[in-house]
Amino acid sequence: MVKMTYVEASREAVREMMHADKTVWCVGEDLGRGSVFGQYLGLQEEFGPDRVADTPISEAAIMGSAFGAAMVGTRPIVEMRFSDFALCATDELVNQIAKARFMFGGQSRAPMVIRKPIGLWRSSAAQHSQSLESWYVHIPGLVVVCPATPQDNYSMMKAAIKCDDPVVYLEHKNIWQMEGEVDKSLEVTLGSAAIRRSGDDVTLVSWSDTANKCTKVADKLAAQGVSAEVIDLRSLWPWDKQAVLASVRKTGRLVVAHESVAVGGFGAEVVATVAEQAGDALRGPLRRLGAPRSLVAYAPNLEDQVRVTEDMIEQAALETLGKSAT
Repeated sequence: MVKMTYVEASREAVREMMHADKTVWCVGEDLGRGSVFGQYLGLQEEFGPDRVADTPISEAAIMGSAFGAAMVGTRPIVEMRFSDFALCATDELVNQIAKARFMFGGQSRAPMVIRKPIGLWRSSAAQHSQSLESWYVHIPGLVVVCPATPQDNYSMMKAAIKCDDPVVYLEHKNIWQMEGEVDKSLEVTLGSAAIRRSGDDVTLVSWSDTANKCTKVADKLAAQGVSAEVIDLRSLWPWDKQAVLASVRKTGRLVVAHESVAVGGFGAEVVATVAEQAGDALRGPLRRLGAPRSLVAYAPNLEDQVRVTEDMIEQAALETLGKSAT
């Protein structure tokens, strides 16, 4: 076990995979200086500018050139800096990369990791704060993952690089410096959830940084005599339906929480699936928490109005039990 931050864990995973596989390389803006959050610090010095390649400011060119390189046998890691900026390359991702295997009858593929940092980061305002994971889940051909811990940012990065399909890799900007123990021998399968806490009274389902909030809420609920099971989906596509359904059949109650906008959010998919396939096991109301359909303000007091907080998750969990917060 090694203690690492969230950003160090992903950087070490990339480094190890670049040593293990000469076809793995990185491409994006300012990678030579480590990129915005230090994800690539020292990698260009170690592997050279051909494998850690700096590019002009053109997301469409970055994504398109990496796609071509993937189709001829390499495994690019594409850095988009912010998920918001990646929208400039949406056509390349959605209409080309996601459809390549299908359009070419399986004769070609696009094994790529597309890194798009997501989430609220203090006073980053409307163009730097979005969480758009539900957009990419909607697109056939894309794998979508949202690691929430240093361990998962290490293990899932390795799994994503090995994947033969394009992986939209969504890291939360607010937890780059989160520290945790990392077991380098631990391997994960994309599509498997993690049970962060076991419990019998209510199921809390989440992903990304909100999963960390749910874990803290479970500790608060335990002090009130409520046993909460916390499921961190980690992968939104494929997603671990069986883990969620098994938990809800045990607890009879469900709260889904996510930072992204509630309208059309992936939480609705989880709630609908539970209602359809485990509705007979429910003993309390289904609850779904997400941000309002509002732009994120620069002002901290206004930004806080769109946050899903620990208090909100705690209250929703107690409401499924017919209780109120103490």
